[in-house]
Amino acid sequence: MTNDRSFLTRFAWLSIGAAIATIALKTTAYVVTGSVGLLSDALESFVNLVGAVLALAMLSVAARPEDDSHAYGHSKAEYFSSGVEGALIVLAAATIAFAAIPRLIEPRSLQQVNVGLSVTVVAALVNLLVALVLRRAGRRHQSITLEASSKHLLADVWTSVAVVAGVGAANLTGWQRLDPLVALAVATHIVWTGIRIVLQSIRGLMDSALPAHEQEALRAVLTRYREQGAQYHALRTRQAGAQRFVSVHVLVPGSWTVQRGHELLEKMESELRATLPHTSVLTHLESLDDPASWEDIALERDDAS
Repeated sequence: MTNDRSFLTRFAWLSIGAAIATIALKTTAYVVTGSVGLLSDALESFVNLVGAVLALAMLSVAARPEDDSHAYGHSKAEYFSSGVEGALIVLAAATIAFAAIPRLIEPRSLQQVNVGLSVTVVAALVNLLVALVLRRAGRRHQSITLEASSKHLLADVWTSVAVVAGVGAANLTGWQRLDPLVALAVATHIVWTGIRIVLQSIRGLMDSALPAHEQEALRAVLTRYREQGAQYHALRTRQAGAQRFVSVHVLVPGSWTVQRGHELLEKMESELRATLPHTSVLTHLESLDDPASWEDIALERDDAS
C-alpha cells in the first residue's frame, strides 16, 4: 500500500476550474440584473477561487514524504488549508452583508431578471456537481482539505438557491428589499459553516485523539493479546490529515526472550494497522515483572526520587 497522496491535487484543480467558471457566470448575472444578491454570490465565488488555490498548495505540501526536518510527514498542512478555507467562508458572509445593507436602505429595481437567474442556476449546478465530487473524494481519502472545499462549495450552492429565490420573489412582487434581505439571511447561514470548519482545523492542530469508536477498535485488538500473557497501557492516539498515529506500551513476562517479545509486537502492530488503515504504530516493550514498567505511563515521566 502506498501513502502517495499527490493525486489529490487533481481535485484542487477541478475546484479552481469550477471557481473560474462560476465567477464568469455570476458576474454576468450581476451585470445584467444589477442585483446585490447576485453580486454577493459572485463575490463568494472569488473567495472559492482563493480557497481552491490554497488547497492546491497545501495538498501538494501534504503529499511530500517525511524528511529529516519533518520525520512524521507533512500531512498537517491540510489543517492550515481547511482553517483558512473556513475563515474565507466567514469573510464571504461579511462581504455579502456589507453589500446588502446599503441596498436594504435604498432599494433599486432589477433588470432582465430571468436571464440573470438562468445564468445563476447554471453556475449553481456546476458548483453542486464539483462539491459532490470533492466530498466523496475527501471522505474516501480522508482529506480534510477536500472536505472543507466541498462544504464551501455547498455553502455557495445554498447561497445561489436563496439568491435566486429572493431575486425571483422581488421581481414578482415588486418588493425590492427581498433581494438584500435574502442575501443577509444567507450570510448568517454560511458563517456557521465557516466557524465549524475552523474549529475542526483547530482540533487537528491540537493533536486531538482519534474518535472513540476507533480507539475502541484498537483496544479490542490489544485486549485479545492478554491470552498470550501480554498487557498494555499508555495508549495514545492522534491524527494528522489522513495519517493516524498510535503509541502503546506492551508488557510481557520478564522471562520472555527479546526475540519472542519482538515477534509479538510485530504481529500486534500488523493487526492494528489492518484494523485502522493509514496508521503509524509505535510500540514499547516492557517487563511485567519490573515495577518501573507500571510507572512509565505519563507523557512526561517523573524520575525524581
